[in-house]
Order: sequence, then C-alpha cells, then structure tokens
Amino acid sequence: MKKNVVFIVDIDLDGDGRWASTRRKPYEYSIKSWSKWCEKNNCELFVLNDLLMPHEEMGICWQRYYLFDILEANGIEYDQILSVDADTIVHPDCPNFFELTEHRLCGVHNDGSYDWVLRSIENYGKYFFKGATMPFWQYIDCGFVIVNESHKPFFKQVTDFYNNNSELLRNAEKTWHAGTDQTPVNFLLHENNIDFKLLPYEYNMIDLNRKELLQNDLPFTKIGYVYQYNGIPNNKNDKLTLHWMEKTYKYLYG
Repeated sequence: MKKNVVFIVDIDLDGDGRWASTRRKPYEYSIKSWSKWCEKNNCELFVLNDLLMPHEEMGICWQRYYLFDILEANGIEYDQILSVDADTIVHPDCPNFFELTEHRLCGVHNDGSYDWVLRSIENYGKYFFKGATMPFWQYIDCGFVIVNESHKPFFKQVTDFYNNNSELLRNAEKTWHAGTDQTPVNFLLHENNIDFKLLPYEYNMIDLNRKELLQNDLPFTKIGYVYQYNGIPNNKNDKLTLHWMEKTYKYLYG
C-alpha cells in the first residue's frame, strides 16, 4: 500500500570546514523528530546517507531532485513525498500537511532575507533565464517541498537543467553566494507553469533569528509546526545550530 514519505538527505562528506562530519551532529535531532511524526501520521521516513555522485560534480542539494529514482530503486511505493532539509525539527502536534496539498506541488514562501532573495532572483534571472524575473512573493524555500508522481517530469527538468549548466552553476554558487538549487528551481517552476500551492509560514519557519524568535523560552514552538535553523549569525562550526536544535527537540519530545 502506498504511503506518504518524508525524504531527508543526511550525508557524511568526511571533510573539513563546510564539509566536516561534525556539521551533521544537529541533524540527528531532525531525524528523530521526523521519525516520531511519521510514526504518528502513518508515513514512511527515508534518509539518504549516500552520494549519487561526487559532490564536487553535483552538490547534495541538487542530488535530492533524483528522489523519485531513489525511492523506486529502493522499492518504496509512495503517494506524496515531502523533501525536507535536515536542519529542521517538526512539532509533535504538527497537522498532517499531506492532507492540505490538493495533490499539487506545495511549498512555503521564503520569508527570510529579502536582500538575499532579490539578489538571487536578479543574478540567476540575468545569466541563466534570459533576463527573466519572477514575483518574489511566490518564491519558495526548497527546504520544504511536497510533490507526487505527477511531478517526476518536473524534477527531471531540474536535474537536466543542472547537468546542462553544471560548470556555470558551480562558478555562480562560488561567486554570488546567492544559493544553489533554490532560485533556479523557483524559476523553473514559473517557466514551466507548474501548478503549486503555498502553505502558511507555520509549515517552514525559516530565519528564526531574524524574527527574534530564537529565545530561551522557544516562543516559535507556540506559533508554528516546522522550524528551520538557518541564517544564524556567529554560528562557528554550527555550534549554535546544534544548541537550538537539541534544545528544541528536548523541549518538545523530552
């Protein structure tokens, strides 16, 4: 019987700095929280621990768009799939968002740094999409995206786009510091007229620090369901990510 699936990437690159194994330490709390949520909501959790190809050839963020092939290769029958970042924690009382999708592609507006979003749209639009732009208020964060089998062709378009522009994309990522897959995927959504639905901010609460929500009493746990621990300043070696994710998990789950 087909189930809804939560798909997370957690790969040890065994390197230094950005690729250090210690950066994965906070992710154990993410995976534990999603495991509990899946059990409660009769969903299946799939954690990808292996690279499909060297990350120097294709970054991890891009490799997740092979998720349909990955699940099928592992014999997993699916209805809908949530692709979610490993720096998230889900509230145990989070409603079953799979019931909100109307079987459309779903995401949450990226309500974070608009300077970053607009710079990213401007640069990727100019150099990869023939000067196009897109409505920033429909720009989604790719750390929480729900899809189903009808979106296989779109994900194939995403991976084809990367493979056809891989060298230019890698150079752009290093030069602009304006993201990896996220802005190209948003452009491709609009370029291909993909029917998508925006879910409320409660289902992907990014940039908590900028909203003054990273406080010791964890106020964000009272107003939303999925918390993403990105954009934390002075976060050397991701120690603050670990601090807040561990603190949140233990508060919510004991």
